[in-house]
Amino acid sequence: MNKEHHYQATVEWTGNKGTGTSSYRNYERSHTITVTDKAIIEGSSDPAFRGDKTKHNPEDLFLSSLSSCHMLWYLHFCSVEGIIVTEYTDHATGIMTETPTGSGSFKEVTLNPKVRVSEESMVQKAKELHKKANEYCFIANSVNFKVKHNPIVTVQ
Repeated sequence: MNKEHHYQATVEWTGNKGTGTSSYRNYERSHTITVTDKAIIEGSSDPAFRGDKTKHNPEDLFLSSLSSCHMLWYLHFCSVEGIIVTEYTDHATGIMTETPTGSGSFKEVTLNPKVRVSEESMVQKAKELHKKANEYCFIANSVNFKVKHNPIVTVQ
């Protein structure tokens, strides 16, 4: 039997400058994302859509969700397999296509994890475990495109 996990988040628009959405230019895209007992995330839209460049936008968070989910599964599988990871950094990239109507979707995400392991004998298995992490990643399993990977594994 499958287990269900339930999540809750509150998103509150904070960008009313006094006249609400009376026109496209009269309101900010600012909002907060709140999850009980966690730090509040200040959000906005991408600057291309009149957003605040100093705040996280949904596209940033989407890309970060894919990257961090992959990392967490990857570290789990490395631990189980006796691969000692001492550093992990991913400079993930994504491409979103906007249509002439203004809608759009992500068509590609590439994860570029740089992993450091403690011994040379761990390098090959460390590279292979990215495939398994991708197969288990909840977020990658929820998107309608293939998540690409360009891992680099080095020795400490």
